[in-house]
Amino acid sequence: MANTGPDDEVDLLIDAWSTRLPDVDLTPLDVFSRLRRVALRLGRLRSAAFRAAGLAAWEFDVLAALRRADPPHRLSVAQLIDATMISSAAMSHRIDGLVSREFVARKANPLDGRGVLVQLTDEGARHVDAAMTALARREAEVLEGIDPTDRATLARLLRALLDAPVD
Repeated sequence: MANTGPDDEVDLLIDAWSTRLPDVDLTPLDVFSRLRRVALRLGRLRSAAFRAAGLAAWEFDVLAALRRADPPHRLSVAQLIDATMISSAAMSHRIDGLVSREFVARKANPLDGRGVLVQLTDEGARHVDAAMTALARREAEVLEGIDPTDRATLARLLRALLDAPVD
């Protein structure tokens, strides 16, 4: 990859490793080390946006899954687990916390008397909408310096990378 500006931390990292491992192709680090650093920055940005809306990142994840569901914005616990990719025990704990904050309510599943649905409350919707609005605004600010054509190219390339096998 051609360097188009001054050396950054990744360039310095690659230079240092290339002296230690001269026979190893370190060019993948040009992409993945930068992606890792971007992901860390994005995590901080997301946390700040969620905090400004009175939410933790884990709360946003559950509330956002419910908000995206068709009205009345309710899902089974299994659907929430699939949407957030966490364990059943962790989800139970998260639901308990969200119920205590009155962001969600447990409802009987009308199709299965033993089952439970988790429903987003109006208060939960207000918080998750505020968090999403703050996040979209902050992410737009971060992208302001990147030409729209380059943004589209980046999105296309990242989509291809997401489809690449990792195992």
